[in-house]
Amino acid sequence: MKLTEKQKRFADYYVETGNATQSYIKAGYKATENIAAVEGYKLLRNPKMQNHIEERNKQLEDSRIADMKEVKQFWTDALREKGNDYKDRLKASEYIAKTNGAFLDKVEHSGSVTNKNIDMSDLTTEELRKLAQL
Repeated sequence: MKLTEKQKRFADYYVETGNATQSYIKAGYKATENIAAVEGYKLLRNPKMQNHIEERNKQLEDSRIADMKEVKQFWTDALREKGNDYKDRLKASEYIAKTNGAFLDKVEHSGSVTNKNIDMSDLTTEELRKLAQL
């Protein structure tokens, strides 16, 4: 059974305030403060409600952390802002270029591979260079 709209509103208010009594009333339940305290507590003990509150907390946490799109937009804004120092604008352009793969090191290998069953896809560039020098 899914949560009702009132239950979802209760969960959202609870995540926001941490107060089950006030969340119960704000969600639209008609109750005195004493009844709201008891019923709010009951709702918090519901496993489906607990899962929903946990998921809402994760969503809020995720929205507080910048993703790569937001970071690249920040760098782009810093790059384009004429009031920023030239060195800061240059550094922003470098970060943008690096995240777009502009400065990838290329390693050429001219030799033979004796065991073709070795998976090297997880090796870093530095590890590959060390192997190439053997």
